[in-house]
Amino acid sequence: MNSKVVVSLENVSLKYHSLEGETPAINNISFKVNEGEFIGIVGPSGCGKTTILSLIAGLIKPTTGQVLVYGKKVQGPSTSVGYMLQQDYLFEWRNIMQNALLGLEIRGKVTEDSKKKVERLLDTYGLGDFRKHYPDQLSGGMRQRAALIRTLAIDPKILLLDEPFSALDYQTRLVMSDEVCTIIRKEGKTALLVTHDISEAISMANRVIVLSERPATIKNIHEIQLTSEDNTPISRRQAPEFRQYFNAIWKELDVHV
Repeated sequence: MNSKVVVSLENVSLKYHSLEGETPAINNISFKVNEGEFIGIVGPSGCGKTTILSLIAGLIKPTTGQVLVYGKKVQGPSTSVGYMLQQDYLFEWRNIMQNALLGLEIRGKVTEDSKKKVERLLDTYGLGDFRKHYPDQLSGGMRQRAALIRTLAIDPKILLLDEPFSALDYQTRLVMSDEVCTIIRKEGKTALLVTHDISEAISMANRVIVLSERPATIKNIHEIQLTSEDNTPISRRQAPEFRQYFNAIWKELDVHV
């Protein structure tokens, strides 16, 4: 694992302000992400998981502490960081090629070379034959793949994934987690995944950060080491250590059904 630190949160706290007063979202969060790592973030609903991604993306600023990306304080959105949301947000009136080019269009960077790159991504990841199809002609998994390619098209070094599979059925989620992991590794990206699914986090991540209830603090960070035939999420779920990690994280979350 490359030891170069690409994301660093240093004693970060954030309070939301409203007419009713202050609402603390996260409290004194510190962690580092190395280049090429895949980090999973789990915690109770509403604890501030997405807030952490929004801070890294530069969409909001911390109340105290600082967020660094490649050693520079985050002041706003950056082309180094791509954000993939829960829903695919594909425009129904644009075909898949046009949707994949959207981020480049917004940045005024559509060129013949960038078009060829997007075509290569579509071909490589199984959507080449669907580039002229419209979103309503694609399955949920294919739509999420198209959304990921749209994010990759702007060539971010860091990918933020906010519950990207939550709208999919269980079988499609498993397939998509495999596909997304393969794509991220092949493209050499660093990734942070927010999820409610403990198994998903363990199967995809190098490390899993466990958060407390709001205001979120870090309860634990698990280094995930699984003995599996290959490094795909589906294979990793079969590892003998998998259940141990699941049980440990479940207890830390103190989930009450």
